[in-house]
Amino acid sequence: MLRSRRTFLKETSSAALGAALTKSALSGTDVPPSDRLNIGLIGCRNMGFGDLKHHLNLQGVHCVAMCDVDDNVLQERAAEIDKKYGQKPVLYHDFRKMLENKDLDAVIIGTPDHWHALPMVYACEAGKDVYVEKPMANSIGECNLMLAAAKKYDRIVQVGQQQRSGPMWREIMDIIHSGKLGKLRKVEIWANFNYGVGQPVQPDAPVPDGVDFDFWLGPAPKRSFNPTRFHGSWRMFWDYGGGLMTDWGVHLIDMALWAGNVESPPKTVLAFGKNLSFKDHAHETFDTMSVVFPQKDYVITWEHTAGTQTGPYHRNYGLTFRCDLGTILANRSGYELVPEWDNKKKKNKVKDFVFDKGREHHAEHAANFVDCIKTRKPTNCPPETGRQVALYAHMANIAARSGDYKLEWDEKNNHFLNSEKANQFVVPVYRQPWELPVL
Repeated sequence: MLRSRRTFLKETSSAALGAALTKSALSGTDVPPSDRLNIGLIGCRNMGFGDLKHHLNLQGVHCVAMCDVDDNVLQERAAEIDKKYGQKPVLYHDFRKMLENKDLDAVIIGTPDHWHALPMVYACEAGKDVYVEKPMANSIGECNLMLAAAKKYDRIVQVGQQQRSGPMWREIMDIIHSGKLGKLRKVEIWANFNYGVGQPVQPDAPVPDGVDFDFWLGPAPKRSFNPTRFHGSWRMFWDYGGGLMTDWGVHLIDMALWAGNVESPPKTVLAFGKNLSFKDHAHETFDTMSVVFPQKDYVITWEHTAGTQTGPYHRNYGLTFRCDLGTILANRSGYELVPEWDNKKKKNKVKDFVFDKGREHHAEHAANFVDCIKTRKPTNCPPETGRQVALYAHMANIAARSGDYKLEWDEKNNHFLNSEKANQFVVPVYRQPWELPVL
């Protein structure tokens, strides 16, 4: 039923070896300049910077440019790259200027969600390959535009859903797809995190020195500066993110879709979401949510209760893949195969199994992106996959925000069939002078 432990250990050992490269190898000094992959980073504070380091840990990758609207973050991160990798990237505050850099081969986009679409589209237009963090964008319309740009300009794009590059997750999918657990009938997902209710309410404050806040807002509506809507908690406000649904939801729903080999957006979504608690915390996205995604021959459900850190099976997040002969319980820490009992034969219907050495797979995801840049083959998470799962998450939020709760999607015409209120959320209205490009 399972791939051999030897195969699994070989894969994970190779990843560990790659992460243990010497500083001289990391800096690319043993690779001719003509063979280097020159990469730049847009959005340097958190995930973007982590993604950059995973790329720089690969031999021959060189950071030539970094961009951020917060000069404090930009200078701090640039100093760290110089110290750790011996590289001195050119620094920018405007990503459009950075994309004019002829030395750039590829860019990483690690900005808040509302700033994914424009840099990605412009980067494709400039002939750069793109690693863009998840969710692919902050709206359905932006996801559509990004997919169109990748196709029009024939760019390699990796969306930052790193579980798609994880040996453990591939093993889980192999088990399910083999049919040895019988029919897949249901995937249950939950994600309960304290950070989902944002920070305690604070008054507005002056814009911090070194921050171009108007540029940070970008196409989002004009708004006063408040620390609860900035670094670390912006995703709890609709203009910039989609809360736990588009943060953890994108990662976990992706696995539920992979399990059923689903390659299309949902036709139907049923969702309830509301802010029921933590009134003393600043957040617009829902702290309490339940969603059903009916599939052709199985069902996916989602639950979150932000502000809590408990959940089913004593795990604050995870998935159960329920099949006729057994259930797989999984999160990034590992997985467990729980068999059904055969009462006639007085034994388990399948053999139980526990794997408890799970981990993150950012390094493998970065390596896959670099390999695909060289081979021009599709990445493990191409824009088609990024768009698909982002639409699941956005449609769940839209169903709850619109108050219609049950939505029917027309993929051909890119709109909801049964809710004009919901259709108002499909394409964002950009604040001038920013505009959605027309391809």
